[in-house]
Amino acid sequence: MKQGKGGLPSRQTTVGIERAGNRALLHATGLARRDLAKPFIAIADSSSDLVPGHIHLRELAREIALGVAEAGGVAFRFGVPAICDGVAMGHAGMGYSLPSRELIADCVESVVRAHALDGLVCLTNCDKITPGMLMALLRMDLPGLVVTGGPMMTGRHRMVRRDLVRDAFEATGRFRAGEIDAKELACLEMSACPGAGSCQGLFTANTMSCLTEALGLSLPATGTALAVSAEKARLAREAGIRAVELVRAGIRPRSIATKKAFENAVRVDMAIGGSTNTCLHLVAVAREAGIELKLRDFDRLSRSTPRLCSLRPGGDYFMEDLHWAGGIPAVEKRLGKLLHDAPTVSGRSVARIARAAEVFDADVIRPVEAPYAPEGGIAVLSGTLAPGGAVVKQSAVSEKMRRFEGRAMVFEREEAAMAAILAKKVKPGSVLVIRYEGPRGGPGMREMLAATSAIVGMGLGDSVALVTDGRFSGGTRGPCIGHISPEAAAGGPIALVRNGDRIRIDIPARRLELLVPARELARRRKSWKPLAPAVTSGYLARYAPMVSSADTGAVVRP
Repeated sequence: MKQGKGGLPSRQTTVGIERAGNRALLHATGLARRDLAKPFIAIADSSSDLVPGHIHLRELAREIALGVAEAGGVAFRFGVPAICDGVAMGHAGMGYSLPSRELIADCVESVVRAHALDGLVCLTNCDKITPGMLMALLRMDLPGLVVTGGPMMTGRHRMVRRDLVRDAFEATGRFRAGEIDAKELACLEMSACPGAGSCQGLFTANTMSCLTEALGLSLPATGTALAVSAEKARLAREAGIRAVELVRAGIRPRSIATKKAFENAVRVDMAIGGSTNTCLHLVAVAREAGIELKLRDFDRLSRSTPRLCSLRPGGDYFMEDLHWAGGIPAVEKRLGKLLHDAPTVSGRSVARIARAAEVFDADVIRPVEAPYAPEGGIAVLSGTLAPGGAVVKQSAVSEKMRRFEGRAMVFEREEAAMAAILAKKVKPGSVLVIRYEGPRGGPGMREMLAATSAIVGMGLGDSVALVTDGRFSGGTRGPCIGHISPEAAAGGPIALVRNGDRIRIDIPARRLELLVPARELARRRKSWKPLAPAVTSGYLARYAPMVSSADTGAVVRP
């Protein structure tokens, strides 16, 4: 970014006789003459009445602005779009979720660059919004940091703690299976989500919040502090103060988010058992920083990182438990020398933060000598069905299903599969293949939480597997393998699968095999034609031909 007179970008609009008109417009916003000499700090605010994880962000934006003013800066808040994946789940709206990540990055870049602002605080919380903000921050390399809005408190019903996925999405399958009646279903719907915050388990939103902290781009404890807490408000105010300090010190995010920092984030991801969506988002964020991060890096680090936490969806602990047990600093303390020492936006290094941390519950965050599993939460598979790779949240797969072979039931798009599941047409021993849901084929690479939740809720989680070129919610559990690359729309082997074909899943061996002779697949390929595009106008039609494959982060390229 071009620097104005005086060394800050904002001086392009505030200094010089020729900027009289610029200054007049700034005065129209309420600025006094003395304010023109202060650092201008952008607050990219994704608050929204539509997204439970974001309904409280306007209050946090106020705290950030107070912190900026306290440190001697001027805060300028502007809006950023946000989509709730849970509300968008299970219908065509989910196609817009992942593509919105690119829009968010472009929106933040456009506003901040157009107004020549000096620093940036990204106020975010949910699935695509956080990675989109990170992409913008690292693309511009402008001094700044991230404030994530925090997890939702657990719900309560019949004196049992509840969360969105197990107690609302999976309740659909339980109702269809006759386990609960309509009255109980309604009670679960009303109690699962008691208020503001990102959904209570280690789903994508909370995973990305934790990894933002692990990257060093948010203040310690930000990733897990509850949305409704005074602690979160204090952290927001401190972030405003810190943003001004970063501008004055000239500390830029790329000096913090180095390759070592990304490796730390992946290790923390593996240790806590995070969402498979991080394999998309961290790759895309790293690309903006000029860093190459590949699927094989996730698998390499997973093999040498013990899983120390057992959070929902795979376990029974919640985000609030992780926070009270010590949060990400305590996880970093447990990991010790497995992590690189690296700087953070707080001014303290990773090692210093870890040394000061305490572990308050040794079962929520176990020692590396007694982990929940010897490997991390995510495994990367490859084979004849996924030459470019595929990902699975192995921490959420039962021991029984870590090796599985079954016959394919093929569905073109999620809706067809969901109808078959709810109609009880899916039998034990099946491998559901849902294709044409990849970044290009969807377009938009929809999550399959509705389908996976129905499978688990109907008692098929230990007898049915699901593979797709789409992706899964961080709330997915069971043998669900996504991100299959190449995708069906690109002519990947998943496009050639037929009903009855045998598919072998071997998570320990990292293999995903379509057990069909190569000669037969070659014969099928000669007659293969891609499915007609699902969307032919609007944003998604423009997005589809430009988006890369899942194994490279599903990023938009010219």
